Amino acid sequence: MINIVLYEPEMPANTGNIGRTCVITGARLHLIEPLGFHLNEKMIKRAGLDYWDRLDVTRYMDYNDFLARNPGVAGTMGAEDVTGTSSVKMFYATTKAKHRYSDVRYTEDCYIMFGKESAGIPEEILVQHPEECIRIPMLPGERSLNLSNSVSIVLYEALRQLDFPGLESEGELHHLSW
Repeated sequence: MINIVLYEPEMPANTGNIGRTCVITGARLHLIEPLGFHLNEKMIKRAGLDYWDRLDVTRYMDYNDFLARNPGVAGTMGAEDVTGTSSVKMFYATTKAKHRYSDVRYTEDCYIMFGKESAGIPEEILVQHPEECIRIPMLPGERSLNLSNSVSIVLYEALRQLDFPGLESEGELHHLSW
């Protein structure tokens, strides 16, 4: 199961859309506080529709709480942490990365972190993991894509690389035969 991590998301509609995307793809959502909204807000429920109750979501007080509760998360795949346990790959989506999101190898238990809408992931975190930072190519001078669009783009690339595990391979036709 792929893990989507939102660092201090600010807009309930984006988080609702991302939650819905996580439900339909089987991804787990991790929310690092502070959030810019309350999870019971109408906007998050409207964006997440009736999917929100089926969402596998965990909240964290802050980034340190996230790290403490996910001790296997590390920057280098296959490395061992100080306890000797195997690490899980973590990617950091940012406009400042040298690696494109499509150039890295995702694993089915990886974590992909996205920053808050107004500022992204803090540079203090990014500078510690330059090889794990990924970006979506854009025209020069443009700031960034919408957060929920960015999550969808990167998540579906990860799922494509894994051959869409557990997802339908064919859709059912409505009334007409093709």
